[in-house]
Amino acid sequence: MDSGRLLSGRQRELIQESWRRVSGSPVEHGLVLFTRLFDLDPDLLPLFQYNCKQFASPQECLSAPEFVDHIRKVMLVIDAAVSHLENLSCLEEYLCNLGKKHQSIGVKVDSFSTVGESLLYMLERCLGTAFSPDMREAWITLYGAVVKAMQRGWDTIAQRV
Repeated sequence: MDSGRLLSGRQRELIQESWRRVSGSPVEHGLVLFTRLFDLDPDLLPLFQYNCKQFASPQECLSAPEFVDHIRKVMLVIDAAVSHLENLSCLEEYLCNLGKKHQSIGVKVDSFSTVGESLLYMLERCLGTAFSPDMREAWITLYGAVVKAMQRGWDTIAQRV
């Protein structure tokens, strides 16, 4: 995950600039992301269970304190990626382990494309016209690198089987 070649200096600036505007309200913006995720793929809802409680609706899940904690964690992972744009490789092991954790609870690698769409939707909704095509492309590149690192967690588990 060589971020020097992955993102240009301008792309890093665009990501940092946009994240500064979003990161001040992580739960608010995370709710936009996850609301969109459940709109796009309601079948993901059963993956979110806390204390063996199955949520009856996305709205019930989105308002649960445990899920709000999950939103904070997701936004912190994005924040870590943005904070380490110059050296994303330092997050490689963490992201791989995060991938293993997601795989162990039944998340499919394919679901990450829907999460990516939801992230872009959140950024566009929260930034409005400031979310330029160049900014969108920079985020797509960054998110692709994060997912690739997380996917190594699946690959590691598959190799052991």
